[in-house]
Amino acid sequence: MGLFDSIKKAFGGGQPEAAETEKYDEGLKKSRSTFGERLNALFANFRSVDDDFFDDLEEMLIGADVGFETAVKLTDELRDEVKLQNAKQADEVSQVIVQKLVDIYGEAGEGEDNTLHFAESGPTVFLFVGVNGAGKTTTIGKLAHQLKESGKTVLLAAGDTFRAGAIEQLQEWGRRDDVPVVATQAGGDPAAVVFDAVKRAKEENFDVLLVDTAGRLQNKVNLMKELDKIKRVIIRELPEAPQEVLLVLDATTGQNALSQAKEFNQTTKISGIVLTKLDGSGKGGIVLAIRNELHVPVKLVGLGEKMDDLQPFAPDKFVYGLFKGLIKETPES
Repeated sequence: MGLFDSIKKAFGGGQPEAAETEKYDEGLKKSRSTFGERLNALFANFRSVDDDFFDDLEEMLIGADVGFETAVKLTDELRDEVKLQNAKQADEVSQVIVQKLVDIYGEAGEGEDNTLHFAESGPTVFLFVGVNGAGKTTTIGKLAHQLKESGKTVLLAAGDTFRAGAIEQLQEWGRRDDVPVVATQAGGDPAAVVFDAVKRAKEENFDVLLVDTAGRLQNKVNLMKELDKIKRVIIRELPEAPQEVLLVLDATTGQNALSQAKEFNQTTKISGIVLTKLDGSGKGGIVLAIRNELHVPVKLVGLGEKMDDLQPFAPDKFVYGLFKGLIKETPES
């Protein structure tokens, strides 16, 4: 059974009641609405399945932030699928499009590891990277809260010593979460802060160390050199760390987020992506672009402002939230 059939069956059985599914449902409401509106607009002047229709479809997909490469690939595959299924009516063609989107989404994620990895022994280190404004510090604060609630001891490292207010912002999260923060004065050496944090994590047996980093220096080369230096410091003290290098992306920026991901991935080995502000974005299609063009797993998503709105990425729940209402329901037999 393909992902589309699984989702269709779930719709037929009624909406799952799990709290996590409800969060995806609510958090992706804007993306779902935006995609639905684009699909409806595409079919508003539908006459026949011809070249003009597929040109319009390609433009619609690009506008939905699934990415240029993905949009072209999808359109080519949809041409074949529409012919294969002999779809001619607007509602038939619409279902073929949604089905293909869902199944390509599923295929792109086959074998993908969306889980966060923790050290078998000693401190686990998660290194957070990304441009300023993407939500790194807030993500760290929310994750620290959740980890502490699960019984783990957590330490934070204020490695972004360049952005005005970054250290104070992380320290405020530390007070709110009641977890310690290793920091220095603004403009200090980030690698020295991280060294002190790793040393303390080892000596005091912390379970998890979350490291904030700068999102911008004088230029991109300097930023990447700084990140590389921080990683070397971590590896020197804990050879198996960092267990995760998480790139934080702001979903509301759409294709700019994908461009950032490509740049960071070229210079820093990224193990996963945190996609923030999905609830404020109509650009949920960016996950499809990330899967098809970057092949880096999404591991956490921000679905709202609350502490527990930072959720582990669940592909099936994401697709449910993104396409609910667009897939025709099939009642259970």
